[in-house]
Amino acid sequence: MNITPTRADDIPALGQILDQTELFPSDMLKGMLAPALDGSSPALWLTAHLDGTAIGFSYSEPEMLAEGAWNMLAIAIAPEHQGKGHGADLVRATEAQLRETAQRLLIVESSGLEAFASTRRFYDAAGYDQEARIRDFWADGDDKVIFRKRL
Repeated sequence: MNITPTRADDIPALGQILDQTELFPSDMLKGMLAPALDGSSPALWLTAHLDGTAIGFSYSEPEMLAEGAWNMLAIAIAPEHQGKGHGADLVRATEAQLRETAQRLLIVESSGLEAFASTRRFYDAAGYDQEARIRDFWADGDDKVIFRKRL
């Protein structure tokens, strides 16, 4: 697998991954990526390629008013490639890129619903600490769970 900064020609494949994973609506992708592609945003977008095909991505942004703290806002792997370690590789590549620029902290937010239990286990296994839980954040009964990792 090869992990590189996301390029404009990755957008169609990443849109398909978003449609498959339902992480967020794929029609938002082009607009979200545009500032990073034109250099007007410090956002970090990485794309994982396997045999020349995009199979996943991560998206992180610096936290406003916090020195060296970033938030990984999205990570997705095409369903047929999940469970093979590609997501963990993408997280490690994101962390490595941030370390190279002397960033100090990466946070990740998830849902407290049972449907997201595997996501929370994924971050536990990747060495993230569950730092906080904000009850009823996303909706009544759906807590925001915040993970952190010192870079």
